[in-house]
Amino acid sequence: MNRQLLSRRRFTAQSAALGLSLLTAQARVPALAAADAASATERRTVKFPDGTPVPAVGQGAWHLGQGKHPTAVEEEAMRAGIALGMTLIDTSGNYGGGDSEKFISRVLADHRNSVFLVTKVESDEVAGDGIARACDKSLSRLRTDYIDLYLLHSPVPSSQLASVVAAFEKLRGAKKIRAWGVSNFNVNQMEALFAVPDGKRCATNQVLYNIGERAIERDLLPWCKRHGIPVMAYTPLGGSTLLRDPTLAEIGGAHGCSTSAVALAWTIRSGNVIAIPRSGSPEHVKENAVALSLTLTPQEFQTLDRAHPLARR
Repeated sequence: MNRQLLSRRRFTAQSAALGLSLLTAQARVPALAAADAASATERRTVKFPDGTPVPAVGQGAWHLGQGKHPTAVEEEAMRAGIALGMTLIDTSGNYGGGDSEKFISRVLADHRNSVFLVTKVESDEVAGDGIARACDKSLSRLRTDYIDLYLLHSPVPSSQLASVVAAFEKLRGAKKIRAWGVSNFNVNQMEALFAVPDGKRCATNQVLYNIGERAIERDLLPWCKRHGIPVMAYTPLGGSTLLRDPTLAEIGGAHGCSTSAVALAWTIRSGNVIAIPRSGSPEHVKENAVALSLTLTPQEFQTLDRAHPLARR
């Protein structure tokens, strides 16, 4: 009986040692562990005005489906992002002449109910029934019967805003889109939009924003926050030069994650910004997804602000 008890004790000790070794191994890759293990409640989300929550980091699709990477690899990357919680996917009818939407349709085939789909109509398509026709073409290419969020890709003259909003509202009434928004609008253009009937139904404004491009912090970002509208940040990683930044690399090293995860965590820090990085690589997508659960310290934010201050006018 003592032998059995001793054996059990040894077994318990060996099990504890094994558990400790596994924890140690996991600690060597905290970033990937965070991306894989973070629960839905731990991942950062942003709410649209109607209360719909979306992940604070989604996936952009500019250049995807256009031969930059092997198609199978790009599809694997996007599916990996969905699995890691990056379920907002952004595209446009003019990306690759519609090829991006066709590419996304293949991913949507298995994930439509879990994906928040964003696409866009161009400013030169708004005349007459152009928005309705553009929407139908996008629905056909995407092989879906609704779009979660439909954006006007660039501003139009203020005299056209009422008809644009009316067209969006008609599509919403027909349940072809669930919400609509704009892209590349400045504060004056947002004010003009809010002045037309139903203009305040705008769900978001998609604009350029990253740690190296902070101009919207002067006026547009606080304006949108005051009006309860999240900003959607395109090009949130800036580019290859920004991702080689030593300050981002140092902070990433402290957290065991990539510079891209740090850059994205900075971009979404306010709780009112949705970042939509593009990547055709599963490895890069996994690095980006870490930002959904990465917590930077106040001191690290201060360090980043000193390294990348808001430029003077």
